[in-house]
Amino acid sequence: MTPCPKCNSTYTYEMDHLMVCPECAHEWNPNEIENDSDALIVKDSNGNILKDGDSVIVIKDLPVKGFSKNIKVGTKVTGIRLVDSDHNIDCKIPGFGSMGLKSEFVKKVV
Repeated sequence: MTPCPKCNSTYTYEMDHLMVCPECAHEWNPNEIENDSDALIVKDSNGNILKDGDSVIVIKDLPVKGFSKNIKVGTKVTGIRLVDSDHNIDCKIPGFGSMGLKSEFVKKVV
């Protein structure tokens, strides 16, 4: 099955000629290419386009407010979520928890 383009749910199903997501109620035609001109495009430090669920690596030591230690270079972050804000990546970093990162300080893991 095709995952939902809005929420990435894998519980989609066919209804007539459409695909339906039971989690967010989004309906779409799988034969049409969706062209969202307002779609959020986020690029890493090398210019690679990031998507929800990608894995990235931190390319610079990053200080964290309220912590005595930094996020170190080479820290791998999996399952990122893109958001439209100053810190455009929401993620969970082992040892730190949920936090926002700026895309210019990460590179995509291929």
